[in-house]
Amino acid sequence: MSIGRRQTLYKLKSQNLPVELTPELMGENTILCGLGDSARSEIMKNGTIVTLALREQIYSPEKPIRDVFFPIDSVLSIVTHMRDGNQIEVGTIGREGMSAFPLLMGASSSANDCYCQVRGRAVKIDAGIFRTLSSSDTGFRQLLDRYLQAYVNMLGQLAACNRLHSVYERCSRWLLMTHDRVNFDEIPLTHEYLAMMLGTGRSGVTIASATLRQAGFISYAHGKIRILDRPGLEDASCECYEVAREQFGGFLRGSTPPVKQRRRAG
Repeated sequence: MSIGRRQTLYKLKSQNLPVELTPELMGENTILCGLGDSARSEIMKNGTIVTLALREQIYSPEKPIRDVFFPIDSVLSIVTHMRDGNQIEVGTIGREGMSAFPLLMGASSSANDCYCQVRGRAVKIDAGIFRTLSSSDTGFRQLLDRYLQAYVNMLGQLAACNRLHSVYERCSRWLLMTHDRVNFDEIPLTHEYLAMMLGTGRSGVTIASATLRQAGFISYAHGKIRILDRPGLEDASCECYEVAREQFGGFLRGSTPPVKQRRRAG
């Protein structure tokens, strides 16, 4: 998509005006991009473009999942809550995937929370339509199964990452993965929230982000982190970022415009 087209769509989103679901927009999500004619037609007919707000709930623990979201430039977090009130991100979903893992595995709810981590657009379809389409369309099901396999592989990698790598490396990896999934360089993010995402103390995240800022890789002000030097951030990250790109077939890397061409969130 051209820079001008992206800017026009972003203005519409900022004004909270409806945006038509088009094949071009569907093509910005990996799964929807790979659909055959029949499945694409069904989603074009039954799907809508929605703009997700920061922290908007996608589904709640043990509550029926009523809708499925395919992010375009939004990012979703799957979060586990502990009895003492602590919470940690156990999964992230962007333009490479969709929100309906429980439905895909035959369940109707989840033990976890899922909400919007970075505001933006997504294609939304009814859960019933998703079930019907995923069971009747072989091509669609194969796309979903491949994504599920990549996602499960990443869960194992990130479990090792959280145990073996420093907060500095993990912070770099998280910022890169989020940057890949959106159309802008500036990410609304507080130290407290990033600490929760990484499952670490706020002081550790503060030190890590200060080190990245001093190196010139990022800037940070007023609850927003801006990516300034992506290659530098890649050097600072652990090996898990490269594994993530490989797991998702290079889609994240391939869809990421160079830093100088990326737009800033308004």
